[in-house]
Amino acid sequence: MEPIDVRTYPGRAGPIVVLHGGPGAPGSAAGLAKALAPAFDVWEPLQRRSGDVDLTVDRHVTDLHDVFPEGATIVGHSWGAMLGLSYAARHPTAVRALALVGCGTYDRRSRSEYQHRFEARLDDTSRVRRDELEAALARGGTGAERDGVLALRGELAAEVQSVELLPDGGLPTLPADAAGHEETWRDVLRRQDSGLEPRSFEAISAPVLMLHGAEDPHPGAMIRDSLLPYVPQLEYVEITRCGHEPWRERQGRASFLSALGAWLAER
Repeated sequence: MEPIDVRTYPGRAGPIVVLHGGPGAPGSAAGLAKALAPAFDVWEPLQRRSGDVDLTVDRHVTDLHDVFPEGATIVGHSWGAMLGLSYAARHPTAVRALALVGCGTYDRRSRSEYQHRFEARLDDTSRVRRDELEAALARGGTGAERDGVLALRGELAAEVQSVELLPDGGLPTLPADAAGHEETWRDVLRRQDSGLEPRSFEAISAPVLMLHGAEDPHPGAMIRDSLLPYVPQLEYVEITRCGHEPWRERQGRASFLSALGAWLAER
C-alpha cells in the first residue's frame, strides 16, 4: 500500500507534525502549518482517502507511523487532535510532545453540549443552509457530489464556530472526502462507546497541551475534564475572543501563536 502524501515547510527547529481535521478534510491545517514555519520544520500529512481500504482510526495511525519523523512533536487540530492522541497512545516513545488545538469530544454529554452550543449560534439563514446541506448528504449522489457538499458544510461550520474569521491563507483547497469522513467517524464513536478511548490514553507519556478558543462551541473545559483522568499531565490554555480555528481568528491569532510557539520551543 502506498504511503500517504506529506507536505513539508522548512524551518529552524522541530520537526513538528501538523494533523488536519475532518475527518476527510485534507489540507485544512495548511494555514496552521505555514504559521509555524519557518520557526519550525513542519510536516503536514494528508490522511488517506476512502477507496482502497476501510478507514479506521487504526488505519490512520498506521499511515501516520509510516511517514512519522523521528522525535517529532504533534500539533493536531479538531479531529487531528484526536488522531494525535490515538497515535501517542499507540506509539508513546515516538512522540516528543503533543498539542491539541480545538480538540473534539470524548463522551455523549460533551457531544450533546457541543450540538446545543452550535445550534444556538445559527441564525435563520445559516440554519436553513445547514438543513439543506444535511439533506443533500442524506440523498446520496456521486462521490464527487457528496465530497462537494461536505466541503460546503465545513465552510459553514467554520463560520459558525468562529468569532471573526480571517481568510484561510493556506494552500489551494484539496477535495473533501465524505465517505472517508463517515467511515472514520463511525470508528471513532465505536472506540468511545466501547471505552477504548480515552482509556487507552493512559499510555501517553509525552507532555500534552490543550489550546482551546473560549468561544469554540466544542466545550473545552468538559473535554479537558474527560481527558484528565487518563492524561494527568495535560495543560489547558483557553484563548479569549477565539473560536475553533485559532490561527484564523482575528482576535485570538496572536495570543494562540504566541502560546503555542513558546510551548513548542520549550520542548
